[in-house]
Formats: sequence, C-alpha cells, structure tokens
Amino acid sequence: MSDIQDYPSRFNDPESRKFETFSYLPKMDAERIRAQVTYIVEQGWNPAIEHAEAERAGDDYWYMWKLPMFGEKDVDAILREAAECHKVNPDNHVRLIGYDNLKQTQGASMVIYRGKGF
Repeated sequence: MSDIQDYPSRFNDPESRKFETFSYLPKMDAERIRAQVTYIVEQGWNPAIEHAEAERAGDDYWYMWKLPMFGEKDVDAILREAAECHKVNPDNHVRLIGYDNLKQTQGASMVIYRGKGF
C-alpha cells in the first residue's frame, strides 16, 4: 500500500486551510471554474451561491446569496452572480453549489473565491 499524503492544513496558516474537495487540488483559474459551472448546468443541477466570514467558513452554516438559481442554464449569469456576491462581501469566502433535485442533495460544492487575507 502506498503512503498516504498529509495535507498540512493549520488554523494559524490561512493559505493552508481546506474547504471542500476542490481545495485539495491546485487553485482553480477562471477557465476551470467555468468548466465546473458548465458541468453543474449540464447535469441539470440548480446552482446556488453561499458566503461566510473566513473565520466561520468551517461551520455548517453559510449565508445564501439570493435564492438558488432554479433552472438557470446561462453559465455567464451564474458566474456574474458569484462575482457580485464576492464584490459585496470581499472578506467572505464564496462557494458555488449544484443542487441535485433527484437525489435531493448537493451534487457539487466548491469555494470559488476566498476572502481577503485568506
């Protein structure tokens, strides 16, 4: 069996903090974020945007940015809403969620903006 890699995520090192599965991968650029939004739309999932203060991002509760975008298929509209949420809440982490109606759960969830200093 191969060695398991340790991800040194520490509270006193904001850059090392991990949120959701994608935070263990290299940082996503705009093109990769667009690809994930496209995937959410292609799956028929409903996109939603949430945000939370950086120090509370590990908690279960995040604030919802407006209502989920039920049936939205315009990738640019989804990205604009995420950017607007980040603009209004620059110190907060912003995550994108894709709700799967059939399974009644999140099909995808990823932090796409980190708050200032984090």
